[in-house]
Amino acid sequence: MDGLLSIGSETLNLASEFAKTAAENDREARFPTANFDRLREAGLLSLTAARADGGEDAGLTRAVKLVGDIAQGCPSTALVLAMQLIQLKIGAANPNWPTHLRARIARSGGLINALRVEPALGTPARGGLPETTARRTEHGWSITGRKIYSTGAPGLTWMLVWARTEEETVRTGMFLVPASSRGVQIVETWDQLGLRASGSHDVLFTDVAVPADHALDIRPHAEWGARDPLQVAWNTLTIAALYTGVATAARNWLVQFLRDRTPTNLGAPLAALPRMQEAVGEIEALLTTNRRLIASATADHDAGQALSTDECNLIKTVAAENAIDVVQRAVERTGNHGLARSNPLERHLRDVLCARVHTPQPDAAHLAAGRAALGQ
Repeated sequence: MDGLLSIGSETLNLASEFAKTAAENDREARFPTANFDRLREAGLLSLTAARADGGEDAGLTRAVKLVGDIAQGCPSTALVLAMQLIQLKIGAANPNWPTHLRARIARSGGLINALRVEPALGTPARGGLPETTARRTEHGWSITGRKIYSTGAPGLTWMLVWARTEEETVRTGMFLVPASSRGVQIVETWDQLGLRASGSHDVLFTDVAVPADHALDIRPHAEWGARDPLQVAWNTLTIAALYTGVATAARNWLVQFLRDRTPTNLGAPLAALPRMQEAVGEIEALLTTNRRLIASATADHDAGQALSTDECNLIKTVAAENAIDVVQRAVERTGNHGLARSNPLERHLRDVLCARVHTPQPDAAHLAAGRAALGQ
């Protein structure tokens, strides 16, 4: 693809560019539209779309490298990008998606994400029917409901809305809603501790009309019991890479701080102290563990080796906890400097704590793995 950046130093250059506005976007909770313009110009928003649809059909290894690199500069941008890459990959692999819609989405250059979480339901990963409804009409469907934590909402062109049908036999599934449709309203509710620029607002749908073929994949609710292994692998490992990227940025800031900081009573940089060297070595161990875990899992996936849901969930959980540990250790070694809003480490701490919120949460991952091991 013309203009496609290779996944490597060029993406770190983009990350460095995004880092220049990350603090201001975080402070103002402002969606980083310009970052996605740059990613679009570089051809990276369509990286995982099928080649027939103008994409590169990139595998998981390339996707997680890109997400991890961008997260070092702006984690909010990386999160929205991760959702984009995941949805394009799932769409390319799902035979239920109409071919013409799949191509239209990929070639549009617009952002897409799945909107699943609701005020009463919480995350569908823990079960339950959505309150958002899809009603049959003469020309297709009418969507009504409210979604929360809709990552990237201000920048989305396409919304994949999880809803249930108003039919005698209820079905659930994804309905493709163009974000510009009449009846779609973004309610700016996102005011969280971390990932403040991700634009994860509420979205209201009021009698939103969509064509019949925009019901991309609807099934009897019981058929959604087992999660798609492809989706599990992509969701868990891109999230693991994202927060490892945040932790890497924190590590890099700490290393520079220790090299530059020369207390008068010491007469040498803090980096010369054995206890600081040991502390950084402990951080290196955590980051090396994450990188190796993610690299091994993505390589197996791209080689066609099936990854179990439990394994993917545990890798995400371990990587998330390691990333949090890295940033907390960095803060401990810098004291007030690390918690000053003038330094990025304070923002890295707030961002990395969001790792525990993403599906699967640690309790769910550990419970499922423990039950499997015990044969329960």
